[in-house]
Amino acid sequence: MAISAFDLFSVGIGPSSSHTVGPMRAAHTFADGLRSEGVLERVGRVRAELFGSLGATGHGHGSVKAVVLGLEGENPETTDPRRADPRLEEVRSSGVLRLGGTHEVACTVDTDVVLHRRASLPFHANGMRFTAWESATPADDDEPLLRREYYSVGGGFVLDEDEVGGNRIVPDETPVRYPFTTGNQLLERCAESGLSISGVMMANELSWRTEAEVRSGLLHLWEVMQECVDNGCRSTEGVLPGGLKVQRRAPRLARQLRSEHGGDPLAAMDWVTLYALAVNEENASGGRIVTAPTNGAAGIIPAVLHYYTRWVPGATDDEVVAFLLTAAAIGTLYKENASISGAEVGCQGEVGSACSMAAGALAEVLGGTPDQVENAAEIGIEHNLGLTCDPVGGLVQIPCIERNAVASVKAITAARIALRGNGKQIVSLDKAIKTMRDTGRDMKVKYKETARGGLAVNVIEC
Repeated sequence: MAISAFDLFSVGIGPSSSHTVGPMRAAHTFADGLRSEGVLERVGRVRAELFGSLGATGHGHGSVKAVVLGLEGENPETTDPRRADPRLEEVRSSGVLRLGGTHEVACTVDTDVVLHRRASLPFHANGMRFTAWESATPADDDEPLLRREYYSVGGGFVLDEDEVGGNRIVPDETPVRYPFTTGNQLLERCAESGLSISGVMMANELSWRTEAEVRSGLLHLWEVMQECVDNGCRSTEGVLPGGLKVQRRAPRLARQLRSEHGGDPLAAMDWVTLYALAVNEENASGGRIVTAPTNGAAGIIPAVLHYYTRWVPGATDDEVVAFLLTAAAIGTLYKENASISGAEVGCQGEVGSACSMAAGALAEVLGGTPDQVENAAEIGIEHNLGLTCDPVGGLVQIPCIERNAVASVKAITAARIALRGNGKQIVSLDKAIKTMRDTGRDMKVKYKETARGGLAVNVIEC
């Protein structure tokens, strides 16, 4: 399956790529489908049903809001986060939804967006079913105008029922110059071509875009990452939404670090912590972020890239592009051979994969060989194996925000360990990814983004 860097990295809103971005995209796609089928203006009622992890933690992850906005034609890339909550309340109070942005239909949010806390659809833990009827008060046996099922499979990726034929993902058959599906194949492509990992990924990206478009697109993502960090550091909102009363720490930490003038040999790590906290606090508040490769793990790659551009002399846009391409190449291995969905394999698939991607990317721009890059990525995931996804209250706050900060520092350590070696190791990246996949399959469902295990049940909500 051909995967682009722009599949793994995209601009969206918080707090969750699989629970907010994915449902919004699915709802938008369904509304577009009604228009393309020529039945949009006939619709009198729409119902959205969310299953599995979406149903279990949808309220805490803003899934209801995302579905409503998506049905109204909003996209995660362009929607205004500041308008999201007010618009949801307008629909709730008026009982009217603008389907596709133009056609008004009756809507009772609390009954037309159904969260099934225990039921699941067969293909994936994040399943959705959308149904549209001509009648505003449909009976159980009324024939729908359109009914479609979708799956949010992590990182904002959404598949419809046609793309999971035979209970498998129908692959993108776009030919790329240097195809690879495993870490070993990626290293072989580097050896055959004489290119770095970022060079191989750039050559493959040219199957979809020109080099100038790839560069400008990646640098735009970097701009959004920087804006997100800046917004998180400057925020005047002291408490994150959701009821846990979690205090924002990035603004205060930013002030502290800016007032200090040398003397601490580990000050750079405090700044890395700040960058990660800022991003994930913005994510938790529903702000604009870059999914990298998920929202729950969105702080790691920006934090490590900020570390590189600030603390390593001579960093240029070329290295920023190489960093993101290398991270994307590693991310494709997780999409191909395991998962980046916390609902499918736990947080090892989110924070673990992001840590691995950032570690390998940093190793490359610091001058590492492809073998050293692969080694850094392996170290990054190896020490996140078994990590559960147990958000307290179903919110992407505890332990998610601090977990990003810790993983960012871990990624830097992994890169430095790898660069001190020759790239040879006993455990390959492929073996570590397989282990992550197998561990995820063995992990109890309650530890996979359901808020029914771990810290989620051992911490009393405030």
